[in-house]
Order: sequence, then C-alpha cells, then structure tokens
Amino acid sequence: MGFMVAFDAMTHVMCIANQKGGVGKTTTAINLSAALAVSEKRTLLVDCDPQANATTGVGIDKHGVDKTLYHGLLGQTDARSLLVDSEIDTLKVLPSRVELIGFEVEMMSEPGREQALKTLLSQLNGDFDYIILDCPPSLSLLTVNAMTAADDMLIPLQCEFYALEGLGQLLHTIQRIKSGLNPALGIKGILLTMFDTRTNLSHQVAENAEKYFKDLVFRTTVPRNVRLGEAPSFGKPILLYDATSPGARSYFSLAREIMEAMPVESHG
Repeated sequence: MGFMVAFDAMTHVMCIANQKGGVGKTTTAINLSAALAVSEKRTLLVDCDPQANATTGVGIDKHGVDKTLYHGLLGQTDARSLLVDSEIDTLKVLPSRVELIGFEVEMMSEPGREQALKTLLSQLNGDFDYIILDCPPSLSLLTVNAMTAADDMLIPLQCEFYALEGLGQLLHTIQRIKSGLNPALGIKGILLTMFDTRTNLSHQVAENAEKYFKDLVFRTTVPRNVRLGEAPSFGKPILLYDATSPGARSYFSLAREIMEAMPVESHG
C-alpha cells in the first residue's frame, strides 16, 4: 500500500474550479500550466470544458484534432493517444471540443460515472509532474469528475461585488466529494483574480476572503491586465505573448508558490 501512495505522489493533479463564469478559470489553467512547464516541470493541461477555451487558448485547432477528452472518457481511446503538443516542449494538452457535452447524457446511468476522468488519467501516472484540470463553469458531472480525479483544488475568485456569493455552493460540493468519491481532496488555495489595486472593492474582497479562508488565500494576486485578456485570441499563454506584462509575472509567482507548496521530484 505504501508503494501505491509513493507511485501516486509522482504526479500532482490540480483542478481549477468555480461554478461562476468569468472568474479567470481558463486564464489561470492556461497560464499556470505554461508557467510550470517553463519552470521545467512536465505539465499536462486537461480541458474539461466543452467550450474548449483552454484548448484554443494554447493555440490548438480543436477541429484539427482527431480525438478529444470525450473519446477518452467514454473509453474509446487511451490517454496517451489524446495528448497534443503545445509551443512549450514540456507542456502537453488533452484537448476538448463541443461533443464533450454528450458525456453527461451518455454516462447518466453508468455506474462509476464520476470516476471516468480519474480512470483515464491513471494511465498517465508518472508521465507528468503536474496535471492541471480546467473545469466548466458549472457543478456538472464533468466538474465532479475533475474533483474526483484531483489531489487539490484551486479556486479563482474574481474581485467583484458578488465574489463570495455562490462559493458556499462550491464548498458544499467539495464536502460531498470528500465524504464519498475523493476523501483526500484538499483546497490548495483561493486565487484572487482581476485585482485592481486602485479600487476599494478589490481590497475589500481580499480582506473578506482572508477572513473566511485565512491562509488558504494565495499571496499572489492576478491583476486586471489588458494583455492577459488579449493573449487567448492569439492562441498563446501570456508568457509567450508578453512575458514582461504584470499578468505574466503574476502567473510565474503563482507557479512558484505552488511548486514550493507541492514539490515534485523532477524526472530528467
């Protein structure tokens, strides 16, 4: 049993989730993955969202790929054959496309349907240092699969008026997953996104988050940054689009925090 645990520890799986849309989930998934990869960590970005924004955001033509996450989850193909290269050598992508919407319907009556992603990713154990899962903006079966497959969750929190509203629902879902499907699931941290140092509101959200979540709030905050918003339309992570921008610096800083908190042994 001890051997199993050591084997599992070789790959750290982190799921980026918040059922609210527009909080910086996909931006975080893309840019954290890229920053980890550039830090010489073998990284896999898994796009669990049928909208496939993480896939296109790293420059992959979703119509040009043969098979996607959907085919892997349904057991029609193995995990390794789904991996696509990105512009960064150490960053691979498991792409998504609109057919992933069908996963919920087709798996509805399948026993163990919450474990499909975990089963698929177990085929890659030891191939990567970090696996980052980008979730859809809902608490759907896909999000439940990501939470079941993950070691930890990162929750992006947009610095806006209703930021903490709806978080209770997410925390309730996490508790449900912990009590049954994945007892080891932890919250790695809350990431404050779209932080505007000039507004009282951003500082207020930060204060509230720290009051509720104490030291779970990352030291790094992600600023409101025009370049960060532009990068996906060029199919590039921010550090390939504008490496000196505040957005790029913040994701490098986040990657450092995560590597310090969750060190993995590098494999040559």
